[in-house]
Amino acid sequence: MVDDKKVNQVVEKGKGGPSDRARGQERPDTPGYELPLLLFAGFRTLIDRTHAQLARQGHSDLRPAHGFAMQAVGAAGASASEVGRRLGVTKQAAGKTVDRLVALGYAERADDPADARRKLVRLTPHGLDALARSAAIFDALRAEWTRELGPDRVRALESDLRAVVPAESFRLDAAGWLGGA
Repeated sequence: MVDDKKVNQVVEKGKGGPSDRARGQERPDTPGYELPLLLFAGFRTLIDRTHAQLARQGHSDLRPAHGFAMQAVGAAGASASEVGRRLGVTKQAAGKTVDRLVALGYAERADDPADARRKLVRLTPHGLDALARSAAIFDALRAEWTRELGPDRVRALESDLRAVVPAESFRLDAAGWLGGA
């Protein structure tokens, strides 16, 4: 049963959102739904700022899904089926994503030296450049958070998240639980 007082909790005013905090009305304990929203907003902020910076550095066609896919390809390359498994999507969806990465110049298809029947997806120098740049941008954004919050608080936040996030949760298959392909 849905509690009518908790319906539309995100958009209703007076529910402990940012405007309440700005008025100094922070509640001593926030409702449970706020934690995943804050974590997601932090994630989204980091990703959006990373892609804005990547666009300024010559990767304006790169989208967040492409970064996940390039991570799934990895340094050694992978088959489209492996990319699909790593992303938690169908082989067809992975193939479309790989096709897009190839079209944009971030990846290429090559023969697998270990199996002539199989094609590997490999990152191109352009793809490797994008990943290297995104790593540097993430480091710069972390440094900004450190300046804003202090190094001890950022390290504590990371440590606390490691303590509550199971190791197997470090997966690339965001599409699966976000309802995507």
